[in-house]
Parts: sequence; C-alpha cells; structure tokens
Amino acid sequence: MIVVLASLGAAFVLLPVVALFVRAPWGRIGEALSGVGASTALLLSIEVSLAATAISVVVGVPLAWVLARGEFPGRNLLRAAVVLPMVLPPVVGGVGLLVALGRSGVVGRWLHDALGIQLTFTTAGAVVATTFVSMPLVVLATEAGLRGLDRRYERAAAAMGGSPWYVFRRVTLPMVAPQLAVGAVLTWARALGEFGATITFAGNLAGRTQTMPLAVYQARQIDPGGAIVLSLILVVVSVSVLVALGGRLTGLR
Repeated sequence: MIVVLASLGAAFVLLPVVALFVRAPWGRIGEALSGVGASTALLLSIEVSLAATAISVVVGVPLAWVLARGEFPGRNLLRAAVVLPMVLPPVVGGVGLLVALGRSGVVGRWLHDALGIQLTFTTAGAVVATTFVSMPLVVLATEAGLRGLDRRYERAAAAMGGSPWYVFRRVTLPMVAPQLAVGAVLTWARALGEFGATITFAGNLAGRTQTMPLAVYQARQIDPGGAIVLSLILVVVSVSVLVALGGRLTGLR
C-alpha cells in the first residue's frame, strides 16, 4: 500500500513536467532559445533571483537568530509575520508592497520625494517583490538549524575568550551552514518562479521586470507552443541546479 501511494504521489508530481516534454514543439527550440525576449527574460530571472537570495540571506540569518535565541514579548507574532508571505496569495503580497512602497505608498511616497527612489516598474522592484515572498524559506531553515545546534561548542568558544561576533562567525555559522544552504537554495528556487507579487508590484516590462514566469504567461496568451518552450527552459535550469546539489539539499550523501 505504501509503495502504491508513493507511486501515485510521484506520478502526480512528475506528470506536468513529463507533459511539457511530450507536448513541446521541438522544432522551435532553437528559435525560442535564440530569441532576444527569451534570453533577456532568462538572464533577468537569474539576476533577480540571485539578488533576492543574497538579500534574504543577509537579512534573514540575523532574523532567524533573533527568533531562535531571543526571548522577548511578541516573538511568536514576529515569527507569524515572517511566515505570512508564504501563505498569502502572491498577488496580495504585491498589492501590499504597492501600497507600502509604491510611488504614493506609505513609505514609497517618502522614498520618491526625499530620495528620488521609485521601486515600482523597475528591476529593483522585481527584486523587492521576489525577496518578500521567498525570504521566509531561508529564515525558517536557519532558525531550525540554530534550534537544533549543540550550544556547548558556543559556550566553550566564549569561555576561551571569543567575542559574541567571533563565536557567531567561526562557530555558530559553520555549524548551521547545511541548513542555511538548503534555505538559500529553496529561496532561490522560489524567487526564480515568482509571478504574482512581481507582476502586481513591478509590472511586466520586457527587459526591465519581465522575468521568465511573466514571459511564459504573456506567451501563453498568443503562442501556447512558445509558452511550453519557455517553461521547459525554466524546468531545465531548476532541475540542473537541484541535481548539482544532489543530497546536500536534504542533508543526505
């Protein structure tokens, strides 16, 4: 029974991907790959997803440390707020970003008037949108690593004269590196596939905010075969990264 259910689960996950390969117009692969729109969208997707991952790690690791080690009123509320982008419909997150950071938003108005910064309909806006929806993954993974850490090593390093920053950098961070790596990879994958928040907050401007998911959506309206080809490109890129990581993603070797 377990094998049967596992087979059904695997088939359910694999079916859409296999269908893409079956229905792909293979004769147009070269044309699609050489097209300026596809290559631009792919490069922009990689740029935006890597930037979102870097920001998520820089901001998310300290946030994970606060959630794992801090004792303060409202910690559970803060954790719920961190996780919220994972359960919100992405388009709702995009609307929230729009009213917060848009040109006439709560903070965006000040950014524009005082600093001349406009995030909407820019590549930076696409990075902000993807970071918002993907950062919880690196926070949760790192927090789990910190909670499962044997703190005796940290105490030993502190007892030998190590400063808090030294202990964090040379002891804590290396020990949670596997969980941090998993969180970073999942964050990157989520950012690469982000659609709803990006199109709502940053728009769908070719060469500026049109990432591959947005290009797929646009192609689907006028060229279903082209949409399949673009989807396959994303599948190949994502699978290549996951295969290269191998067992590191789950901690297995």
